[in-house]
Amino acid sequence: MTLLDQGKCQFCGANTKRGIHECLDIFNLGFKDIDFSKTENHMYRFLIVDSHTLQHPEIHGRWNNHFHLSRLHLIFKYDVEWTYSLSPKLSAYLNTYKIYKQDEYLNPPKVLERGNITTTDILEKPTNEIERKDLIRKWALEVYEKWSIHQSIIDNIAKEFLKLN
Repeated sequence: MTLLDQGKCQFCGANTKRGIHECLDIFNLGFKDIDFSKTENHMYRFLIVDSHTLQHPEIHGRWNNHFHLSRLHLIFKYDVEWTYSLSPKLSAYLNTYKIYKQDEYLNPPKVLERGNITTTDILEKPTNEIERKDLIRKWALEVYEKWSIHQSIIDNIAKEFLKLN
């Protein structure tokens, strides 16, 4: 696969000029009005990471889909208030899980069909921090719903994870 460095993002359709490269730059640096060092804003960082990763699975490892979709499922379906301490626990659980599921794949939705909200929307549309947070949550929910074909697999992962934690 060739990563395009011109025009819109080839994976999510973000209105970029430098393709996936600019989309990644926005993801990494673009939401400065949210202070992610504050505990109450950590959830938005998780939602951004999950949304972006699931819109761009081609540039991540195969098992990232399981992690990020499971985390969104735990947040949206089971109302888990995610914290940084839970991420390594989910990762450890998935490391054990994948030993027995080597043939399991969470195939992504088609390119450009993984949600209409993108990094450029999050960067450009909101006029304040509250609007940006609201749009981030909508972005994450939209991306999560686009992966709904894998709901039963992810729900089983979530239930087992919740039993352990």
